[in-house]
Amino acid sequence: MLESSILLNAIQQQLDEFCATRRSDFGAISEDLYPLVDFAQDLLKGGKRFRAQFCYWAWAGNLAQNQNLTEEQRDNSLRAIVGICAALEMFHAAALVHDDLLDQSDTRRGKPAVHKNFESLHQAEGWAGSKERFGQAGSVLVGDLMLSWSSEIFGNALLHAPTAEIERACREEFSRMRVEIMAGQYLDVLEENAAPSRDVSEAVARANRVMLYKTAKYSIEAPLLIGAAFAGANQSSRDALGAFAIPLGLAFQLRDDVLGVFGDPQVTGKPAGDDLREGKRTVLVGLTRETLDGPVGKVFDDMLSSRELRDDQIQFLQQTIIGCGALKKTESMLEDLGTESLELLEKIEIEREAKDALRELARFVINRSH
Repeated sequence: MLESSILLNAIQQQLDEFCATRRSDFGAISEDLYPLVDFAQDLLKGGKRFRAQFCYWAWAGNLAQNQNLTEEQRDNSLRAIVGICAALEMFHAAALVHDDLLDQSDTRRGKPAVHKNFESLHQAEGWAGSKERFGQAGSVLVGDLMLSWSSEIFGNALLHAPTAEIERACREEFSRMRVEIMAGQYLDVLEENAAPSRDVSEAVARANRVMLYKTAKYSIEAPLLIGAAFAGANQSSRDALGAFAIPLGLAFQLRDDVLGVFGDPQVTGKPAGDDLREGKRTVLVGLTRETLDGPVGKVFDDMLSSRELRDDQIQFLQQTIIGCGALKKTESMLEDLGTESLELLEKIEIEREAKDALRELARFVINRSH
């Protein structure tokens, strides 16, 4: 098994080498294409990489189930799992590019989002037309390109799958992940626009469905199941990992919701109250909204839908969320889900080193500050 630092360095090296090759390929067409790769590669250098780590440790923890592998197959599998992890990180970065554009979020990890980088390029070169439209077009294309690259890296890694059955199982999990996140993303956008005209009593349920498909499944469950599938884990082991993943993924999103409203910009890399400016209809907001009566609820909805909130309006919404008890309820839900996931992890039969690593990752996900 690889130490986490060695794993992360290997993933970064593979992503850098891949981007360098693609930059050379694009250069043969036109140097005007360099920003597509450069902006993508810049985004790939940051992040927590926990999706890759969940995938790797699910693989490492289940290898003992596949006793028929030769030494050569084991060596090839180790190289291949690094490629699979790199593909997941490429996919995640692609999702961030599109998510920032859909949310009209100008920053990512304390730096300009990809669409803002294209806007800056347009302005610096003094080109004709709208810099905003150019930024939107550029980020859509970069996100699509990275989705394509993710599939390419994943497919190349699976060329070294020990068996056709293992390859098929991995492809099924990867395909399911891609479909589910698109479904969750659309439901998220829909809720931002449709929530004021929908039944308030169902707001939390709708928010739960969004975070299940947009975050929990793709961020935690899919990486675990892909890693376990590549190790040849049986269905029982994969089901156990899935059961552990869902409450942890929900806890991860609830923490993200809290940070999106109350997080320190110096730590999160996002402006204070960014989720409120973007009109996010999270569980935190749903719990708030169901406590407000007609006129007050309409004011809350109008402010949340404006997308142009002043700092004092952000503070008003924050105080409303605290005052109605929604923040306290969310923190309680988060704690319960985190406890549930850790208890389920202890019941999973995998290698001790892998279980220890998964436990550490889970605690980070639950308690993170950014």
